[in-house]
Amino acid sequence: MKTVIMTVVLFLSISMTTLFPQEKSRRELKEEKKLEKQEQIMAMLNAREFIFIATLAIPSGMRPVNLPVNQNHVKFQSELIESYMPFFGYATGSVGYGSDTGLKFEGKPESFTVQKNKNSFQVDAVVNGESDKFTLSLSVGLEGNASLTIISNKRSAVSYRGEIYEIKHNEDL
Repeated sequence: MKTVIMTVVLFLSISMTTLFPQEKSRRELKEEKKLEKQEQIMAMLNAREFIFIATLAIPSGMRPVNLPVNQNHVKFQSELIESYMPFFGYATGSVGYGSDTGLKFEGKPESFTVQKNKNSFQVDAVVNGESDKFTLSLSVGLEGNASLTIISNKRSAVSYRGEIYEIKHNEDL
């Protein structure tokens, strides 16, 4: 009789552990979240619609500059690229002191390419501003971290570090 009861208890305990789904470990949850983020980044880049927000500026020949939470960004869209980035560096030509507005421009890109590399994406674009031509080179990691270099005809090159995000469209506008 004892063996029958023990067998039933053993059978029930084994069946109970297999009936309830096992919870995912922290590592599995983290990996799923990472894959979801990578898919989101790939979708934004393939659609050619995202915004780069910088946290650090690295001017040519100067010390890096931390960028506070101000509204610095470059908005990439297939029909329009809009830049509102600060400029640190040397200007040449007709850029006057005191009248400098940073790297603020918008325009339809002459060229706009997105290439997938092994562990990153490379985005290259050329935009004509009002009085200058800008070449943008953006390297994006699979998790959204990014490095942007803006080269201008009238200013020294500036690199920025930051991340890309989805553009939030407001219906109120």
